[in-house]
Amino acid sequence: MNRVLLVDDDVELCEMLGEYLTAEGFEVELKHDGESGVEAALGGEVDAVVLDIMLPGQSGLEALRQIRQQSLMPVLMLTAKGDDVDRIVGLELGADDYLPKPCNPRELVARLRAVLRRAAPTKLGEVLQIGEAVLRPSERLAEWAGEPLALTSTEFNLLEVLMRSAGHVVSKNDLSERALGHPLARYDRSVDVHISNLRRKLSNLDDGRSPIQTVRGVGYQYIEHR
Repeated sequence: MNRVLLVDDDVELCEMLGEYLTAEGFEVELKHDGESGVEAALGGEVDAVVLDIMLPGQSGLEALRQIRQQSLMPVLMLTAKGDDVDRIVGLELGADDYLPKPCNPRELVARLRAVLRRAAPTKLGEVLQIGEAVLRPSERLAEWAGEPLALTSTEFNLLEVLMRSAGHVVSKNDLSERALGHPLARYDRSVDVHISNLRRKLSNLDDGRSPIQTVRGVGYQYIEHR
């Protein structure tokens, strides 16, 4: 049973979503402010966090920043409908996914299951390596030039999809479905923001290019290199 932390200052909504998640087989902990949410998230007994951006005192974005300083656990943000700026900032800070409020509980369950499924280690012992990049999917570990990469669950998934398709262009919709677990919505920039974060964590190739290249109007391609 996955343990989910739900952080939202709307007590009634929080309890309603908590009841729905419990009925769907999750173990749920509720918090209503950023400070206690961060403390609970880093307490070592949480598998994923659902975090509202609009919180009293410490904002959800600051709470996310503090969580990411110590943990790469899946974090799904709840954002005000149409608030693209906060949504993009949340993704840039390392959120794995987001849902606009008011959210459909069934959609929340589907998104949670998707990020948790993709964060779970696989039973395969394979190693993916292209040049300096090494992925160990069974351990959810990534390295560049022998040094560990601190990737969020979604960043790891994106890199794995791109490396498995190295030399070929992968569309943004395919990346969204395979790495985030849902089709890309119209005007959704989440894949672009995650790729931008991933590029910052990967070193450039010897010729100065990023190993992840943009193919305008189509998607992204991981360069085959030694």
